[in-house]
Order: sequence, then C-alpha cells, then structure tokens
Amino acid sequence: MKNKLGKQTFLYPLKPRIVGAYSIVGEKEGKGPMAKWFDMILEDDTFGEKTWEKSETKMLKQAILQALQKSGRDKEAIDAVLCGDLINQLMSSSFMARDLSIPFLGLYGACSTMTEAMILGSLMIDGGYASNVIVGASSHYCTAERQFRMPLEHGNQRPPSAQWTATAAAAMVLSEFDKGDAVVTQGQSMPQGQYVKELYITHATVGKIIDTGMKDVNQMGAAMAPAAVDTIIRHLTDTGREPGYYDLILTGDLGLIGKEIALDLLSGAGVEIADVFKDCGAMMYVKKQDTHSGGSGCGCSASIFSGYVYREMRLGKIKNALLISTGALLSTISSQQGESVPGIAHAVAVTTEGVK
Repeated sequence: MKNKLGKQTFLYPLKPRIVGAYSIVGEKEGKGPMAKWFDMILEDDTFGEKTWEKSETKMLKQAILQALQKSGRDKEAIDAVLCGDLINQLMSSSFMARDLSIPFLGLYGACSTMTEAMILGSLMIDGGYASNVIVGASSHYCTAERQFRMPLEHGNQRPPSAQWTATAAAAMVLSEFDKGDAVVTQGQSMPQGQYVKELYITHATVGKIIDTGMKDVNQMGAAMAPAAVDTIIRHLTDTGREPGYYDLILTGDLGLIGKEIALDLLSGAGVEIADVFKDCGAMMYVKKQDTHSGGSGCGCSASIFSGYVYREMRLGKIKNALLISTGALLSTISSQQGESVPGIAHAVAVTTEGVK
C-alpha cells in the first residue's frame, strides 16, 4: 500500500486543497476570546426558528452555502457533501442536505466528525472519485442538552468537570484545484488583508477507539484524552515527524481538564508538545462565561479550525498544523445502561507548502 504510512496513517499524494471555509457561532461563543475569527455570530441562538433543532439545521446550511460561495464554485461542481452532528439520525445534517440536491454522506464521530469528514473527503479527491467535496459539522447547546442530559427547563446543575456544547457550525470546500477565496472576509474586529497562501491536506491518521472504563458522562475530556494521545503518538511515529515540525498541534475538544491530562500522558511517553499545543475546547470561552471545563460539540473544533486556523494559515502565519478532533462515543442509551464512554481521535495534517 504505497499511500499508507505505518499502521494508521494515509498519505495524500494529490494534496487536496482547502479552497473555502465558513464558520458561524452562537451568542455565547461570540462573546468569547475567538469571536473575531468567526464569519457570523448569531444575535439569538434560535436563528429565527421555532425549535432548537431547526436552528442548528439552518446554521449548518448557512455555513455550507457560504463556504461554497467563498470557494468560487457552483453547486453543480460539488460531487458530495460529507457532514454530521450530534442529534439522533443526524437530523441537522440530513434535513440540511435535503434542500441541496447534492450527493450526501452523513457521518457520526461525535466531536471528531469534522476531521472524519476531512479524511474521507480527501480520500475521495485523492483517489480520483471527486474533484470538489464539502465537509461540515454542527452542534447546538440546546439540542445537545435536550438529547444527552435534561431539557433546559429542568435547570439541573452541571459539575465543574462538565463541558459546554458549543452552538456552532462550520464547513469547508475541499478541491483538486487551487483558486479559492481571494481575500479575508469580514470577521468582527479582524482586519481585512490579502490571502497569500493555499492550504493542502497531506496526511491523515485514523484513530482507534480507546476506552479507559470512564463512566462519568461529565468527564468527557478525561475520557477522550487517551485517544488523542494515542493518535498523536501514532501520527508522529508513522510519519517520522517530530512535534516541532508543526507550528500548531490542535486538539478538539478535550477542554481544560482533558488538555492537562493529555499533556501529562504525552510527557510520560517522552513526547513534549506544550510549546505548540492548543485545544479548541479550552480556547472557545473564558472563565467568566461559566462553561466550567470549556467547550465541546461537533461545531467547536470545526468552527475554530475553519475560522482561526484557516485564516492564520491563509495569511501565512501558520505553515504546518495538525488537527486532532476527539469524540466521546456515548449515546443516550449506553450511559443509562452503565456503559463506559469510549474515546476516538482522528488527525489531519495541513500545510501551506504547495505541490512539488
């Protein structure tokens, strides 16, 4: 297998491009430290809809249509849409896709869904099965609370270890060809400027399910951290790269607790990444917003990568980035049956170095 490195890593010789991206977040996320990087911030998390689920569907559709517009491509040029969310039967993604008339693949990887979509979309392009693919993911605090915990009206208390499901959606257009959006779009206080770099996906490491036996659904960061560590070590081993090769190693969404656990586990394994390591869940909010251990949800890492990382790379401020999105693969039934919370983490390597 000439395009496989080691046990779990894919090499993309064609280097699929990221040619358009769009991120949309809720009111709370728009008051956090990452606000200036998002394309759109909702004034009201209902987004003008009568139910939270319809709000999330509308957010995801907005992200996909705007990413498509920014890519400079027509809808007819898109070969497939790959996306997912947290709601049963991928309700947000499926109802979004019914209006697009584009071939659709619904994916579920919990909070790792965006990276899973990037991996599979890149495989389709690199394998010659597609020229243009849209990838996306969404989450909404109110839909997640209703499904996984209690309706908001219940007013139940959240322990300090709990994370806050981000109200966010994001999408990217992956392409065989260059010529994506030409200028930085308006993003809050973000200054306008000229894009100088193209983005290429070069590698992907598919994660294994790592289950430590953790059963506390309010400790998702702790449940996912070992999976993130396993995938990071496997990626570095398979590619032969040192952590310093990357300007940014970004996990999502371990939160404040999971991030520290991951750093401790990596250090114990002799892998020091603290100088280049960030976590989307820890970046999304500040302490005074009372989100306890930080952010989570499919839309958290999707929006931060499609906003902050995408723009910084297009402006040439980050050359090499490794995104490791993590997922807690529990369901509303499994936790009630006393099951543990399995963790998964997938990684994609993105660079501004062009095809040689």
